[in-house]
Amino acid sequence: MCGTCGCAEDTGVKLVVLEQKVLARNDDLAERNREWLAAREVVAVNLMSSPGSGKTTLLERTIRELGGAVSVVEGDQETSFDADRIRATGAPVVQVNTGAGCHLDADMLARALRDLDPAPGSVVFVENVGNLVCPALFDLGERCRVVVMSVTEGADKPLKYPHMFRTADVVLLNKTDLLPYVDFDTAGFTAAVGRVNAHAQVIGVSATRGDGVHDWYGWLRRTVQDRRVSR
Repeated sequence: MCGTCGCAEDTGVKLVVLEQKVLARNDDLAERNREWLAAREVVAVNLMSSPGSGKTTLLERTIRELGGAVSVVEGDQETSFDADRIRATGAPVVQVNTGAGCHLDADMLARALRDLDPAPGSVVFVENVGNLVCPALFDLGERCRVVVMSVTEGADKPLKYPHMFRTADVVLLNKTDLLPYVDFDTAGFTAAVGRVNAHAQVIGVSATRGDGVHDWYGWLRRTVQDRRVSR
C-alpha cells in the first residue's frame, strides 16, 4: 500500500488509464462538435486564461467593435456575472456553470450550442473557466485557441504552464497600459512563449484603452476566413 494515501502501489498506472479514457470520450464528442459547427460554417474560438486577466473586458470590446454575427458561451464555476456583461453588448449568450469543475468540456459545449443555436456563418466565442491548467487538456471542437495573459501575472507563466501556451494559436498580452507601473519583462515573456510554441503569435493589447486591439481583430478576421476556406 502507498504510505501517503493508502492506495495500491499501481495507482499511478490506473490513473493514467482512467485519464486516457476520459479524454478519449471527450475527444470523440469534440469531433462531433467540430462537424456540427463546420456543417453550419460556424467558427468557434476558445478563449482561455487565468482569473483576472481581463478576458471578459476584452471580449466585450471585441464584440462591440468587431461587428458581424457573434454569440458567446460563458463558462464559470458559479454566477452569471460575465454572461450578464456579454448580454449587455447585444450578443446572444448561454451561461454554463461547472460547479466544482475547473474547465468546460465537449459535452458542456454541445449542450450550450443547442441552446445558443448560432447563426450559420457566425463566430462563437467560448469563454472558458479561468484556469491555466485544465482547459488546455480538453478539446471542445473549437477551430482556434486564444490565450489571454496580463502583465500583472508574471512573464514566467508560459514556462510554468507550458501546455496552455503550447496549444495556443495566438497569445494576447493584456493590460499593456500598466507596463509603466509593473515589473514585467515583455521580451522575456515573448521568448518564453516561443520556447514552448514557436507558431503562436504574441499580440500586446489593452482591453480598456484599446492599444493593439486592431492587430487582434486583424488576426481574428484572417484566422476565421482561413479556417472557413480550409474546410
